[in-house]
Amino acid sequence: MQKQITAALLISTYNWPEALDLVLSSVLIQSKMPDEILIADDGSTDETKVIIEKYKKLFKIPVVHIWHEDKGFRLAKIRNKAIAKAKSDYIIQIDGDIILNKHFIKDHKNFAVPGTFVRASRVYIKKQFSIELLKKASIEVSLFKKNISNFFSALRIPFLWPFFEKKYKIKGDELYEIHGCNMAFWRSDAIKVNGYNENFNGWGPEDKEFIARLLNVEVQKRFLKLGAIAFHIYHKENAKTYLKENEIAFKETIALKKVYCESGINQYL
Repeated sequence: MQKQITAALLISTYNWPEALDLVLSSVLIQSKMPDEILIADDGSTDETKVIIEKYKKLFKIPVVHIWHEDKGFRLAKIRNKAIAKAKSDYIIQIDGDIILNKHFIKDHKNFAVPGTFVRASRVYIKKQFSIELLKKASIEVSLFKKNISNFFSALRIPFLWPFFEKKYKIKGDELYEIHGCNMAFWRSDAIKVNGYNENFNGWGPEDKEFIARLLNVEVQKRFLKLGAIAFHIYHKENAKTYLKENEIAFKETIALKKVYCESGINQYL
């Protein structure tokens, strides 16, 4: 497996500085650092900027704040802008509500293989414990206190990775399942399919449509199970106002085997 690669950690965020504080705190303790941190900010207020400026002073690697004006949910656009700014070969993508296991970056880098993209798991932190962590500004998540769901996904067992990577959740509709909050792909592959489709309005499933185009150019999906562990801080679900029409566009990409989107990353390169 390729290990001598440069990797960017891309963190998307919107007006939740308390959660972003925990995310960046968990990046500080990584056993292997990314080469750069890209914060894709979908129009947050200055409170988020204050958090980012604090961490710029703590990290020895570049922390780049990519911001645009708040004009509603424009996650695809801000992710494209961040990917365009990246200097690294490989993009490890998370959301701004994810506490990372200390080997998260190391696992993703060790698992990276050209011609593939990666889906990885997320572990849900229960509501009350999420509130406590945010209140205490703590990233201490125990696996054994019934504060999390899907316990099996919280275990790190690297020697079992090969048993899951090409066999786990790849049949039928599961092939297109991805967690935008814990995935990885090559920057060059993202550019090949023109990144995220900015014609998607509101929440979902812009990440599925993106990887559908990757699959259509024969980039292979692999599942990183029992590694790159990510703990998801509880929050209410996003509004799904445009979900129906977004789903139609996603299914059209599959049916027509689309490999490129009209409104994408090429605007920023």
